[in-house]
Formats: sequence, structure tokens, C-alpha cells
Amino acid sequence: MADVAHKRLEEKTLGSERVFDGRLIRVRVDEVELPNGQRSKREIVEHPGAVAAVPLTADGEVILVRQWRHPVGEALLEIPAGTCEAGEEPLETIKRELIEEICRRAGRVEALASLHLAPGYSSELIHLYLATELAPEEGQCDPDEQIELVQMPLREALRMCRDGEMRDAKTVAGLLLAGVRMAG
Repeated sequence: MADVAHKRLEEKTLGSERVFDGRLIRVRVDEVELPNGQRSKREIVEHPGAVAAVPLTADGEVILVRQWRHPVGEALLEIPAGTCEAGEEPLETIKRELIEEICRRAGRVEALASLHLAPGYSSELIHLYLATELAPEEGQCDPDEQIELVQMPLREALRMCRDGEMRDAKTVAGLLLAGVRMAG
């Protein structure tokens, strides 16, 4: 059934033009043929993919980062995250990011989900993890990271999600998935 729906909705790419090559992203414009035969243009942001983790301490607290996000003009509270580097597996990326951002090594990392963040215009896929058995990793933090660490009980972070105080999509998804996982 899903294959039939997929074929019925699929758009055929007729042509593609690269319009921007940046350090992190590329942008292309595709001309597509819609299932009804009409033609349309799709502007697509190509992204190498990302990872994020909910670092959960032994006493049930999450370690979040607060950092300035220039595109939205505010400091957001987020779970640690980063971009996948060429040739690096997502699991290795998140282990590296945890050390760089929160100076912790995770003894256990469990996959929560892989999600498309903005499939209407971006290819970005983010892999979400739950990181536990955290141990300090002194001297390994990335000095270029301009962040503040914020530690709070998971239940408080979940309340903030519920009340709309967490505004970063990957953070809300990660915290809610971690809450479900911890609830059994």
C-alpha cells in the first residue's frame, strides 16, 4: 500500500541547477514534473546531516546548552548537537560533540530516532540519541563553542517543552522521545 501511495505522489526531476555552495550548505533549484503532469520548481537546501543527544545524568538531570542563534536573533536552550563531517558515522559524531560541547564522555549512547527537520525545502536528516553513563572529559571542550551549560531535571525540561518554553525543534523532539524512553 505504501509503495502505491509513494508512486502516486512521486515527483520526477527534470533538471537541477546548483545556485549556491557554502561552507555548510548548498542550494539547488530542481524543475520537477508533478503527478498531474504540471511542472514546478523546488528550492532545496542540501545539508550533510546532523546529530543531537539528550545527555542524562545518573540522577535524572539533562545537560543542555544555551547559545546564540543568529538566524532567529535569540539565545536558545538546546540539546548538544552538531553537523556530520565527511566520512564520520553519526554515532561517532555525537560522541565527539558531547565532548566538545559539554565536556562529557557517554558510556552508553542509544538511538532515539532519525528525523527530517524541514523536508519541504531541506535534505537535512538529524539522528537523535539518548546519552547516559556520563563521565567528565577534562580539557577537551572546544574553545570556539560560545555556549552556557544548563543542567536541570528531565521533568523540568519536559515541562518547558509542554509550556512552549523550548523553541528548538530538535530539542523538543529529543526531550520528548527521551521522556517516553525513560517512562518505559
